[in-house]
Amino acid sequence: MSAGGALRERSVLVTGGAGFLGRYVVERLRRAECERILAPRQAECDLTAERDVARLFAAGPVDLVIHLAACVGGIGFNLERPGEIYYQNVLMNTLVMEHARRAGVRKFVGIGSVCAYPEHTPVPFREEDLWSGYPEPTNAAYGLSKKMMLVQGQAYRAQYGFNAVHLLMMNLYGPGDNFDPGSSHVIPALIQRFVAARAAGAPEVVVWGDGSATREFLYVDDAARGILLAAERYDGGDPVNLGAGFEVSTRELAGLIAKLTDFQGRIVFDASKPSGQRRRMADVSRAKREFGFEAEVALREGLQRTIEWYLRTSAGARV
Repeated sequence: MSAGGALRERSVLVTGGAGFLGRYVVERLRRAECERILAPRQAECDLTAERDVARLFAAGPVDLVIHLAACVGGIGFNLERPGEIYYQNVLMNTLVMEHARRAGVRKFVGIGSVCAYPEHTPVPFREEDLWSGYPEPTNAAYGLSKKMMLVQGQAYRAQYGFNAVHLLMMNLYGPGDNFDPGSSHVIPALIQRFVAARAAGAPEVVVWGDGSATREFLYVDDAARGILLAAERYDGGDPVNLGAGFEVSTRELAGLIAKLTDFQGRIVFDASKPSGQRRRMADVSRAKREFGFEAEVALREGLQRTIEWYLRTSAGARV
């Protein structure tokens, strides 16, 4: 199901609009002929500085905020910078929502994360289980910072009648993803490694973990479509999973990416490295019921598109 028609006359602020997911959201808003889209870049507006956030909302009326901006990365990034991750995300989330409230914004769509779920959540993850334990330690700082945004939104709804909704985003991937080895997530990291190994004739590629951990992956344009559907049609205070409703092991994922990149060598799993949460897969029935969202792009198709995009970019060409 598509989205966008009801947003045509809205003035929309997209934080993180120049980022991976943000570019897809902005493009869908443009295709929906949205009259006014604000997507400030970090160099223009530091969302951790209250003066910048206040100036952003003083620049003109905003009807809808889609808050995507975040300090985020893969397992290595999370292990190296938990304090920075927590501090920056809590500041951004808190300041943007508070100034949206002060400015009389009609609706706030906050993008949360699967990382907010407890480490031992039963699979499939149901929104009712969000508070049943502590997040997996390697991404707890990020997950808890997102959880605080949910708390803030529900508190503002209770006291001020502020229409804040919260979407729990599963792992994203797709063309335009972050391929920086220092901060990338698993799919771009694996694509980069297998493409480089094939080009170099390397006999093997080493993958972190024992290969048994599972993840759910949502194609980025599906995610953008789901966000706009929620912006149009969902006004509830309960969080909603936004995902594809399947799980795949790291071993299966690595094997599929190796095949799609034509890597012929061995795949070696390093069990001494962290794997993160053991299993992840969301119950996506609430999103379908509340605003008609279902993922459309299958994993193999999405991976093929992402690999083809990577090979067309300068980074892929240099490899």
